[in-house]
Parts: sequence; structure tokens; C-alpha cells
Amino acid sequence: MLKVTIKQADSAETWELEGKLSGDWVKVLERCWKERASPAGVSLQIHLKAVSYIDAAGKRLLTEMHGRGVEIKGCGCMTKAVVEEITRHAGAN
Repeated sequence: MLKVTIKQADSAETWELEGKLSGDWVKVLERCWKERASPAGVSLQIHLKAVSYIDAAGKRLLTEMHGRGVEIKGCGCMTKAVVEEITRHAGAN
């Protein structure tokens, strides 16, 4: 299961994720992201607030999102390591 809580601030939209980012849930998050309709100038942040597992497809999606300007934040050892891997990978390209 994956829960997404969307919070709006002045110039940012934050999606707080809880649960597992794997399997069909990756496709759901990708669809939501690609169908997102936010005003110009509003940045998107993904906060891996209480994510307990991320599979390879989930990492690929987060990497793609990061590459398109989405800020990814981790909370906890596992998600911080995933975010570090994504940002290190982006810096190498």
C-alpha cells in the first residue's frame, strides 16, 4: 500500500509518501506525477516520510523525477541512502 498526502505552500507542493513504493504503486505514483496540474512556478517535493520499501522500479521513477527537477527528501536510514544514491547518480551524468 502507498499513501500520498499532498501539502501546498506558497511556491511548493509537497507529496508525503508512506508505505511501499513497489510494484503497481510505482505506476500509480508515476501516473499521478505525469497528470499533475500545478501552476507554473510551483515546485514539487517528494518526501519519503514513512516509506518502508522501495524496489528497483521505484528507484528508477524517483531518479526520473529528480532528473526533471523534483526534489526528493528521505527520512530514515534507508530512504536517505536511496536519495543519496539518486543524487550521486544524477551528479555523475
